[in-house]
Formats: sequence, C-alpha cells, structure tokens
Amino acid sequence: MTITAHINAIGTAVPPYQVHDAFVAFVRASLADPAHLRLFDRMVPRSGIERRFSFLEPEVLADGRITDRERFYGLGEWPSTAARMARYERDAPALALQAVRALSPDIAAEGITHLVLASCTGFVAPGLDQLLVAATGIDPAVERTVVGFMGCYAAVNALRLAHHIVRSEPDARVLVVNLELCTIHFQRTQDLEKLLSMLLFGDGAAAALVTARPRGVALADFRAAAIAGSAEAITWRIGDQGFDMQLDGRVPGFIADALRAERSRNDGGGLFRGTAPEDYDLWAVHAGGRTILDAVERALDLDPAALRPSREVLRRYGNMSSATLMFVLAAMMADHAGASSPGKRGMAMAFGPGLAAETFRFTLI
Repeated sequence: MTITAHINAIGTAVPPYQVHDAFVAFVRASLADPAHLRLFDRMVPRSGIERRFSFLEPEVLADGRITDRERFYGLGEWPSTAARMARYERDAPALALQAVRALSPDIAAEGITHLVLASCTGFVAPGLDQLLVAATGIDPAVERTVVGFMGCYAAVNALRLAHHIVRSEPDARVLVVNLELCTIHFQRTQDLEKLLSMLLFGDGAAAALVTARPRGVALADFRAAAIAGSAEAITWRIGDQGFDMQLDGRVPGFIADALRAERSRNDGGGLFRGTAPEDYDLWAVHAGGRTILDAVERALDLDPAALRPSREVLRRYGNMSSATLMFVLAAMMADHAGASSPGKRGMAMAFGPGLAAETFRFTLI
C-alpha cells in the first residue's frame, strides 16, 4: 500500500515590530537622486505590501533620522556579517520556538521522530535545529536534517524530505520548520534595484507537523524545473556586511515565459504532469512579490481570486523567503477548516535561485 504524507497542522510566527513604514521613510530620507526617489515613491504602493516584521524596533530621532532602538543599523557604519550572525543566533531560536508553540503547546509530547529545518538567512553551530530540540524538550535522538541557503523555494524542499520520510517510515512524525530573519541583511546603498528588493522582505517562521494521518494537506508528487538563461536572475551571496540579495527585474518575465512553455508542453514530464491549470481548485504560490504573482496569474490565465491567499500573505507580512509558502498553506487550511466540500486539488509552487521553480501537487482534505 502506498503511504501518503499529510501536513496535519501549521503554526506561524512573526517578530514583534512592524518595520515596513520605517524602512520606506528611511529610504525616502536617504535617496540622493530625485528621479530614483520618484520611482521609489511610485513602487511602494504598488508593492502590495502593508506590513513587514522584525526584531529591530524602529526609532525616529529628534532630528528626524531613522534607526532602531538597539542601533543595530546605527548612524555610522552598518553591522558586519559577524554581527548579523550574532543577531541571528540570538533571535532565530526564539522565533522558531514561537512558531513551534503555535503548532503545539507541548511539541515534545507529539512524539516527534524527525526534524527538518530550512533557513537561508543565518548560520550557527550548534545549529538552530539543535537549539530548538534543547528548547522544546524533543528527544535529543531525533533525526535532524538542515536545508540551508536554498532561498525562497526551500519550503518545498523541506516538505519533500518530510514526504519521503513518511513514505518510507509510516509511523514517522516529522516536524518541519522554516525560519528567516531577512531584515538583518538590509544594506546601505543608493542602488535603486537593491532598495526595491529590500522593500519586499520581512521576517517569519512556520512549523508544520507531517505524518501519515489523513488530515490536512495530502502531499502528492514533487517536481522541479530550472529556467534556462536565468542563472544570475536571483542571487544570494555572503559579503562583508551581511548577505547580499540580487533580484533581477526580469524575474517576473522569466517566470511567465517558463510557465507558458510548461502549459503548452502539457505532458507527463512537465510541471503540470499532463493536466491544465483549470484542473486545480487551489493555488499555493510563494508570495515573492506582487509582480511575480501577477506573472503567474497572467501566464496561467488564473481567475484573480485564485492567488488571493498569496496576495494576502504578501500584504500582511511581505516576502519571508522560505517561510512564506507555509503561511499561504496555513491560510488555506484555516479558510477550509470544517468545509463541507473536502478533496480540493491544489498546486503549490515557489521560485528561487537558479532561477528554478519547485512544485508539488496536493489535496486539501
């Protein structure tokens, strides 16, 4: 008998401070080029984002300058990569624990057999996985796997691992955690493209329980595809002052063209596995940005309501890298809890460095 892995439940968490407005005000005050400032002002309301969260509490000084209360982003030189990693080591375990407790107040009592943790915004050893085990009381002998530095589509890779674990060990109870502290990597720059990229990102964490129990989201086949000619469209490199994100303005176009090609191809080897977009009731698309969601919607001729959960996550939290898709799935599960029409078919997809798409099909039961 074939075993099906299910996401039984998802807990989510964000840090306490809303920083979107403060970031916008900081950029507006610091951009020297009037033309760039005008363009930035046009793009802010078009971003589809109203809030983003961080452990950094914004502060407006008496002279109008904007910083944070701890002066992490101070008035002089901004922090080194070492300082940013120290911040990750301090704050990441607390946010991970918050998400796990949202999933279950006593995760140790859930009999967790495996832990899969995905993060691309920090490194520490002993690892975040080990720190989380110690903080929650999970059996230290739990089997641990870390998915590191894969970017926004790491949620799919983490779920794929859980899927394979459950299929090979039907009694497995897998805790999947996605955590990102994107806001510790803001850069001081006059580069408008980089500033518009930073406008997207916030912090967040999600924790999911994946088992063979037929409840929640049934995971089906996983499929990945690389987009030719786009290797440098999304990059995430470690510099002397944090991790440096490069998000090419051509990314939405690359994605739209690739999805149109996949839709036309429409055979068993493609992302849609011989099906059509209209065969799916639900679309869980990584909320990487408004233009990316627009590209998916146009390329697949989706009803505007199809991506409402993704757009709502983007509006409320911004792009939280690997945690974002889990927030979308959590919203879908909450929206359909107790629904009288179970069995809705869905397609999940996320995009990241490569440029690559990671996908899986699912059924909400």
